[in-house]
Amino acid sequence: MRAIIFERHDPSPTVYRLSDAVPEPELAPDGVVVKVHYAALNRLDNFVRIGWKGLNLQWPHIPCSDFSGEIVAVGDQVHEWRVGQRVTANPLVWCGRCRACLAGRQNHCRSAHLLGEHIRGACADYVALPARNLIAVPEGFDMRLAAAASLVYVTAWHNLITAGRLRAGERVLVVGAGGGVNTASIQIAKLAGASVYVIAGNADKAARARSLGADWTIDRSETPSWSRAVHEATDRAGVDMVVDNVGQATWVESLRSLRPGGRLVTVGGTSGYQAETPVNLIFARHLSIIGSTMGTQEDYLTVMPLVFQGKLRPIIDSVFPIERFQQAMERLINGEMFGKIVIEVNPAPTNA
Repeated sequence: MRAIIFERHDPSPTVYRLSDAVPEPELAPDGVVVKVHYAALNRLDNFVRIGWKGLNLQWPHIPCSDFSGEIVAVGDQVHEWRVGQRVTANPLVWCGRCRACLAGRQNHCRSAHLLGEHIRGACADYVALPARNLIAVPEGFDMRLAAAASLVYVTAWHNLITAGRLRAGERVLVVGAGGGVNTASIQIAKLAGASVYVIAGNADKAARARSLGADWTIDRSETPSWSRAVHEATDRAGVDMVVDNVGQATWVESLRSLRPGGRLVTVGGTSGYQAETPVNLIFARHLSIIGSTMGTQEDYLTVMPLVFQGKLRPIIDSVFPIERFQQAMERLINGEMFGKIVIEVNPAPTNA
């Protein structure tokens, strides 16, 4: 089958290539094989290519956690799915046997693997995964939007609602505007009834964040010390919650933006992980720092119907054919996108 592959860790996206000689994935008794219509990029794909200590991949590696497609094979133990159904899936593959999994905390599973990170991903003609991960894509729903949704919406939902316990009437500050998790966070926070403040990388992204429903935005390229502006915008009260996935470059400003008793939630650190934390801010203001990664299957089955109903709408920045995967990655690396970059693998015949 065709797939985008790379065969070593490398700082350059030139390491990617399209191969037509990759073996098709094996069908497990409790799994399915899906013909991929569309895949989608996440910043994770860039980090995996570069690599980190302890990441041991099976070469060649296939990127992309997100996809949409059509079931082409069903395992002997699978009875709830049939060939021909349109699907997407939670990209987190959990063991189902450990204490965390049995308690419904699949994102705490120590044996969990993520498509495109620990195991081969979905930027290929076919992808195999457990049937329990699937969710049906309704007829008429655009398969490109389905491909753009899973990872960022389950991540943002768990971060804001499950772990962060965001409540209606609160003020939430989203640090960053253009990434998939941030565009999802803006929408989820508005749906939850919060007032949304956004720190954007430039004026254009600030304007686009407002078009998603942000109540207040600021261009941090013009105002590097933006925590003071946040306090002024909140009558010197500060916000109840900060969503900071940038990390090192914004960490202290994020903490300073919180009201006494506020909380910072994070699922990553795109600018680096070695962030300094002024301990006096934590104890003097009674602040909480909450970390999370991905989400539970319950989170996934809660948020995806909201996407299919149009209450949340994935933002697609651009669509690239699989032959131009390298250019798509360069756009992501350069931070030029607003929303998700989608890859055409075997485009669906029709889209809504």
